[in-house]
Amino acid sequence: MLDVLRHSWALLLGVMLLMLGNGLQGSLLSVRGGAAGFSAFQMSVVMSAYFAGFLLASRMTPGMIRRVGHVRVFAALGSFISAVLILYPAFPHPITWTIERMVIGFCFCGVYVTAESWLNNASSNESRGQALSLYMIVQTLGIIAAQAILLIPDTSGFLLFVIPSVLVSIAFAPILLSVSPTPAFATTKPMSLRRLYDTSPLGVVGMFLLGAVFSAQFGMSAVFATESGLTLGQISLFVASFYVGALVTQYPLGWLSDRMDRRQLTAAIAAVGGAGALVAMVFPDNFTVLLCAAFVIGGANNPLYSLIIAYTNDFLGPEDMASASAGLLFVNGVAAIGGPMLTGWMMSVFGPGGYFLFIAILLLGLTGYAVWRMTRRPAPKVADTGVYTVMMPTASPVAMELAQEYAIDVAEAASDAAQETGTDGGRDAG
Repeated sequence: MLDVLRHSWALLLGVMLLMLGNGLQGSLLSVRGGAAGFSAFQMSVVMSAYFAGFLLASRMTPGMIRRVGHVRVFAALGSFISAVLILYPAFPHPITWTIERMVIGFCFCGVYVTAESWLNNASSNESRGQALSLYMIVQTLGIIAAQAILLIPDTSGFLLFVIPSVLVSIAFAPILLSVSPTPAFATTKPMSLRRLYDTSPLGVVGMFLLGAVFSAQFGMSAVFATESGLTLGQISLFVASFYVGALVTQYPLGWLSDRMDRRQLTAAIAAVGGAGALVAMVFPDNFTVLLCAAFVIGGANNPLYSLIIAYTNDFLGPEDMASASAGLLFVNGVAAIGGPMLTGWMMSVFGPGGYFLFIAILLLGLTGYAVWRMTRRPAPKVADTGVYTVMMPTASPVAMELAQEYAIDVAEAASDAAQETGTDGGRDAG
């Protein structure tokens, strides 16, 4: 781990600064939108635009890199991010913010693709898993730390938009001064959704539901807090609690997932997260309850993302993992676009409590579906399951492929070891 940090510290520092800017702008827009009189549904459309831009960029950025190179794409998209962050307070209108938010989502995805390709290029087979873990930890810490910046007094109304713009601009310096361009990479063609569903129904359904849950968490948590009348300090703590929960539970649950039926663990984690959402809906005026619920939901949703990927891999050979991950990422992205808008609609119908009702329905639905899938086919033997790799729903296709490359390396090493000992290293697809 220290060796990875020594070789990639500049890249990881740059990524943390990027996440400070990204994590702050989402919460800040929610607060300022509420102050400007935007409705919850209007803000939900603004927040959904980020995920639309993100999904679009996941398809377009590789082609841009092949045409003009990593450095030019990285610098150009970074410049657009800084510019849009400054423009937000100049034109406070839902339509303007929706367009700007879509541009921000597009640019951040492109920046992640470029940075993650550098990380992949700098990682060896032996260090790939550690590099990915560090990268995900840095991303989470950046989002958590960003919520503290929200508390800086801003009498001008522009300062809190200037700060993330500056942070994003500074982020490029350590990255561009410490890495060299990597060769153009080829994108992996997604596996057809029909084949992906036939291979792992729980993988497809679970990834779709989690896409909507995470977009509600990432895009609408501050909107809920603003609509509920929480103070600025309370909003900061509430949003941060989701990601603290993710940081605390990711590795223990990953350890468990390598030792038991992953469907049972999926059902249990989703049930806990759904129960936490229901409790918060019943006690919306108790701030301590809200913090605990955010911790539980974040601690459930983020590990579930990694768990669903690992479970899907259990039914795939190494040659199919990359194409399956591309399909899962597409399913997740489509659901993420609709998640904030459905959340905003439910908040307009049921009040702020509709936020937690939406999350509870999805997570408890995932619980029920996972339990039903357990009746349809037996689980793979624990000894034949693949490795759990830490992933965040904010990851780009390159990070997903990096995780899959690590899973493939582990699977091939296990197969080689099984052949040498004369045991059966094949997968039991059930």
